[in-house]
Amino acid sequence: MIIEFLQTDGLAFGIDLGLALLIFFVGRFAVRMLVRMISKGMQKNNVDKTLEKFICNLVNSALLIIVIIAAIGQVGIQTTAFIAIFGAAGLAVGLALQGSLSNFASGVLIILFRPYKVGDFVEAAGITGTVEQVQIMTTVFKTGDNKQVIVPNSQIMDSIITNYSANDTRRVDMVIGVSYDDDLDKVRKTLEEIIAADDRVLKDPPPKIAVSELAESSVNFIVRSWVATADYSAVKWDMTEAIKKRFD
Repeated sequence: MIIEFLQTDGLAFGIDLGLALLIFFVGRFAVRMLVRMISKGMQKNNVDKTLEKFICNLVNSALLIIVIIAAIGQVGIQTTAFIAIFGAAGLAVGLALQGSLSNFASGVLIILFRPYKVGDFVEAAGITGTVEQVQIMTTVFKTGDNKQVIVPNSQIMDSIITNYSANDTRRVDMVIGVSYDDDLDKVRKTLEEIIAADDRVLKDPPPKIAVSELAESSVNFIVRSWVATADYSAVKWDMTEAIKKRFD
């Protein structure tokens, strides 16, 4: 009876053990290959190195746990308790690090979708400045008055992002008011001369000058000209001064 038990159950256990080892080694090899593919994909898309290593380690650990549980289950050991323990631990860690995980997830999205990059002048989460660093948890800005502002990534992703550096050109919009007694044709010609005299103003698209509003005490002209993004502020300030002097 004992011999028969050993022959039947021992053989079955040996088969299960062999299958468990096969599941473990094949699963570990498959996990390694998958992680390698993910790493190469991130390198092709120029994903930040820190993010690449973190995600690869996270995927590797999660999949290895699944492989180990599957191998243990093949031997006949109940895996329900293991799954419950891992689930409870994951829930506890998630609740404790809820804010940090939100910032991390937002940092991943920023790095992947690139709404801005280092050197861009942007407005986000109530901050306007130049992006100095894009980190996993935060983004570092330098404001126009040379202050360093560190903003959590979750706040940025929850706000509207305006990237003033995204395109090579920007349109300078100005509203110029003149008296109802002024010669509108002369005003238009003067504005055209001022724009033509500035070499930074692009010829294509052409500038636009038009009467936009008959206001209570002035006739308002709208003046629109296209410039390189880097010249935007300087052109607007210089043109405002030039218009005032010429009109005088």
